[in-house]
Amino acid sequence: MKRFLIILGATLVCLPLAAQDKPARPRITGIARVRLYVTDFAKSQEFYSKLPGVRFKTGLCFTTSRPCFTIGWLRGQTVEMERVPATDTKEWLAEITFATDDIERMHSYLVANGVPASKISKYLSPYDKKPYEAQFEVHDPEGTPISFIQRFAFPIDDPPPGAPFFVQIIHAGLIVSDRAAEDRFYKDILDFRVYWHGGMKEGEDHWIDMQVPDGTDWLEYMLNVPANADHHTLGVMNHIALGVPDIHAAEAQLRKNGWTGTEQPKIGRDGKWQLNLYDPDDTRVEFMEFKPVQKPCCSEFTGPHPGPKQ
Repeated sequence: MKRFLIILGATLVCLPLAAQDKPARPRITGIARVRLYVTDFAKSQEFYSKLPGVRFKTGLCFTTSRPCFTIGWLRGQTVEMERVPATDTKEWLAEITFATDDIERMHSYLVANGVPASKISKYLSPYDKKPYEAQFEVHDPEGTPISFIQRFAFPIDDPPPGAPFFVQIIHAGLIVSDRAAEDRFYKDILDFRVYWHGGMKEGEDHWIDMQVPDGTDWLEYMLNVPANADHHTLGVMNHIALGVPDIHAAEAQLRKNGWTGTEQPKIGRDGKWQLNLYDPDDTRVEFMEFKPVQKPCCSEFTGPHPGPKQ
């Protein structure tokens, strides 16, 4: 029998009259979904099905129009596939969806801050025809599609057979050309905060990790990317990251599942173990340990690390 976790609504708090002129921002707790463009559903399904903790058409993968993969089994995170709309498409990261605990207030809050937003759409569960989620879409200052979602219930899936460890989406990376404009949206309006920043050399910033205000997931600004970057470079930059407790256990499970890549685990500039894979369309999927094993370059971490609760 399918089990569902019921998500309780936010508690309303009485605010002073002066503070009611603009809606307060509701909680933004993490990444709920990432949608990627692909050219061949079958090839992408074969690739993503080999990833530990990733399962095809389970959990919240109700739609039939976009192949979907459940990530982990506790947070209801998913990766969706959409056929690439045109051969000259540049950005293959189609959309990032953030979870909120009050979709109505989130919509009102963004509109009050001058951000155009679509209408809120609500979806019914195919199991009992009750609402299970509601969402709406916006675009960030550089045109990246961003959506917000509130889930009222989601299936609790059993761990995949033989799953050796916990896995979850911990960040998504996107190319940023105008950091100041993006900061006005993510930092000033949405209250994202810098979790870590660094580059290939001390004193240079190529990556700015912007952590959600009420969780541990983050959005990674990928800076200094040439305007004429080729498709592979764009795939390296526009990426998703799956967090794991042990990168070597993740690699072993990947190879057991049939992955034959030549990449090896390495410690990144942030002091965390990582392993890079590339899907059939050259989009990077980065496995990353939740916590650093050595001192990071460039800056200290300023927020809590992701991972299973102890």
